[in-house]
Parts: sequence; structure tokens; C-alpha cells
Amino acid sequence: MAELTITNANFEEEVLKSDKPVLVDFWAEWCGPCRMVAPVVAEIAEENPDIKVGKVNVDDEPELAAKFGIMSIPSLLVFKDGQLVNQTVGLQPKENLLRLLGK
Repeated sequence: MAELTITNANFEEEVLKSDKPVLVDFWAEWCGPCRMVAPVVAEIAEENPDIKVGKVNVDDEPELAAKFGIMSIPSLLVFKDGQLVNQTVGLQPKENLLRLLGK
């Protein structure tokens, strides 16, 4: 499944009301580590149709970043059944991200 662009407007529908676990990548264009983790996040999205993967540009969506206390990026958050269940900050290998998702 392709990555979704998550905004304040669609966050509730795409993340909180999702029937699948959701990996949300908080990132920005100017962030080097964000650009490095992006292909890994895209790979996870393609290889795991049982999860949803979304990206939040913190420059475009500062309210969402503030709501979840995002102080450093990349920040990757995992939601299940509308609840935040896991999160990590910084460049992470694929195995760590899959572990966050319970895989």
C-alpha cells in the first residue's frame, strides 16, 4: 500500500479510526535523517498490506506535531485501535521499525 499524506484534516479518519495498525512518520524536507529513513518507510508500506503508513510534514502540520509532542524528527509513531502504542525518534533500521509494529 502506498504511503498516505496525513494532515490535521484527515488524521482522525486515516489514523484514529483505522482498522489496521498505522505507522506515522513525522518528517520535514530539510531533515537529512528523515530523507535517509524515507526509503525504509516506503519499503515497509509496500511489503506490509496489513498496516497503513502515513507521513506528516511537520512544517505543513505544526498542530499535529505539537499534539504528539514531536521535538525531534524523524519521529515514528505506531497507532492501533486509535491509541498510540509505540514510538521512536531518529534514524532507525528497518528491523527496529518492524519490531515497533509487532512484526
